[in-house]
Amino acid sequence: MLNINKTLTGKDLLVALEGRLDTMTAPDLENQLSEALAGIEHLVFDLKKLEYISSAGLRVLLSAQKTMNKQGDMVVRNASEEVKEIFEVTGFSDILTIE
Repeated sequence: MLNINKTLTGKDLLVALEGRLDTMTAPDLENQLSEALAGIEHLVFDLKKLEYISSAGLRVLLSAQKTMNKQGDMVVRNASEEVKEIFEVTGFSDILTIE
């Protein structure tokens, strides 16, 4: 289960994720982002309440990063130690801006 909370402020979008971002929930996030990213210049993912991320979830973050490379910037915040470790092992810590 994944709860997706989006907060739009001008051209800034905050996406707070709660639960598990995996094969079952990644398509929902991907669909919501494809509609929400138009015109966005600053995208922030708040992963404070994200318990787990799978390769499917990583793919969605990578896709969002590619989109934002063309139109602005993207930051990942508040990742748990477990999620940070997944970013490290997969090399995503080199691709994403993690705060």
